[in-house]
Formats: sequence, structure tokens, C-alpha cells
Amino acid sequence: MDIKTYKKEADYSYTLGAFPTFELIDAMPGCVEEIIVHSSFTDRDRLEEKAGRIPVTENNKLISKLSDKENVYVIGVFKKFSCALDPDRRHIVLVNPGNMGNLGTIIRTACGFGYYDLAVIEPAADVFNPKTVRASMGSLFRIRHEKFAGFNEYAARYCGFSADTVKAGNDELKRRLYPFMLDGSCSLRDADMPGNDRFSLIFGNEATGLPSEFSGYGQPVRIEQTEFVDSLNLTIAAGIGMYVFAREK
Repeated sequence: MDIKTYKKEADYSYTLGAFPTFELIDAMPGCVEEIIVHSSFTDRDRLEEKAGRIPVTENNKLISKLSDKENVYVIGVFKKFSCALDPDRRHIVLVNPGNMGNLGTIIRTACGFGYYDLAVIEPAADVFNPKTVRASMGSLFRIRHEKFAGFNEYAARYCGFSADTVKAGNDELKRRLYPFMLDGSCSLRDADMPGNDRFSLIFGNEATGLPSEFSGYGQPVRIEQTEFVDSLNLTIAAGIGMYVFAREK
């Protein structure tokens, strides 16, 4: 196939590096179109054994064109895929995440803590951008992810209420909601932990956090911190929240 520099509107994307490419082959072999290797790649025999019938092509020039890093020796080209979230599992909800590196890192952390369903509220960073895929270290291929035009669409489909018209506590919902906010009404240590996996941890944009209306949904949670920082990095906050809820659950 004619592989070009990544465009969001394209129907394919690619992994950058051997590890995420092996993850792609392991998790979603049916989506892989082609594997491109550099002539200096030293583990080609194992890669070809793993790839099976997937074409493996040596092309130093194309790797240089597609990657802005010098240490990329393998690229896996794959068809973009669509998913639906599992309504009975725990969800991570990212509202307008703007940074592809952060998005990928959160995907990797979520996978590590057993959260396999990710809702992305647009406008948002591109989950299929190679920078996101690389930051996830291939964990993108281990989770279900779904995009939504707004939080209202997600809430109507998975939570049983309209975010435009209803302010709802957790006892009124199909799943428990925990928006993470600087002024959340409950500290993380005192949060009412869910009794099953039907809950969602909600995080806002890197710069602005969650809009004020999220204080009316579920149980708003704050991560206690000193007065010497204005807020925690999004990836750090998400990691703390995921760990605590996974452990307490």
C-alpha cells in the first residue's frame, strides 16, 4: 500500500517502534496491513515469525519519512478500528484532552490498572495519531475506546440521564460517576467507593479541568494537595484516581 505521513482523515495509522508493533500483532492481527523494518533491525526473525502472513518490508527511507525519532526501526501499519464500550465495566472518561502524549500515557496507565474502556469527549486529541499510539506503548490495542461529540451523548448512552437537563447523584444513575475537580465536594480518601464495576472516573482538559457543571454529576472528587501547586498534571491525577479506585474496589 502507498503509505504517507499520517493524516487524521486517513483510514489507517501506524505504530512507531518494535514494542508497540508486537503489541499490535498480538492484540489485533486482523487490522495489520504491513510491517516495515529498518535494515539495522536485529530481531527480524522473531518479528516475521510473529507476523505470520502479514507482509514484512524493509524500507529505511520510508521509516525515516514517517518517524521524527532516530531510534525507530519497526513500523506497523494498521487499519483504524471502531469500538463500543462495555456498559457493565469501569470507564475512564476524558473530557477534551488536548495532548496526544498525555492521552497515550493515560491509555497505558488505564490498561495497567485494569480499566479497558475509554470514553473520549470531543474536541480532543486524536487517539490514532502515531504519537498517541507510541505513548500508549501499544496499550491502545488492548482497550475499547469510543468518541462522543459531547458529554451529554456519553451520559445518555451509558449513564441513563441527560447532562443538559439533569443534575443527578450516584444513586439515581445506571453507573456511578466521579468527576475529578479541584473544588470537588469530597476528598479522594473519603469518596464513596462503588460496589461493582459500573462506575466512571471523569477527568478534564489539561489546562482548564472540568467545567463547573460537572459538580452536579455523581460525586465530585478532589485530590488533596499542598498550596504550593495550582493543580496536578492530568496524567498524574488520572493515575492516582485509577489506582485508588482499583485498589479500594
